[in-house]
Amino acid sequence: MSELMVKLALALLLGTALTSAAQAQSAAEGQKLAFDRGKGNCLTCHVIKGGDLPGTIGPELVDIRKKYPDRDELFAIVYDETKRNPLTVMPPFGRNRILTEKEINAVVDFLHTL
Repeated sequence: MSELMVKLALALLLGTALTSAAQAQSAAEGQKLAFDRGKGNCLTCHVIKGGDLPGTIGPELVDIRKKYPDRDELFAIVYDETKRNPLTVMPPFGRNRILTEKEINAVVDFLHTL
């Protein structure tokens, strides 16, 4: 293997490690938001592993990455579920500026860990 190929392989591995670390940090921030009764407040309606006093209005949030492998679709659901389901009781977190796009991305990163 040439020196250039080794450097490229190392750069790729380092980039993947940095991306994974950033996603882990974002997921941790997303969990805080999801469990925060004054911000994301996902526990009001959903059972989420590790959450206290969950509601049962919405579905239990498990196997989310399997159910929604397309991250953009999950982002759109959190941003404004009324576009997909006009009869939903889920608040449009993005449209109503309850959460910023950065915060929604963090919540999506967290949901993909479930």
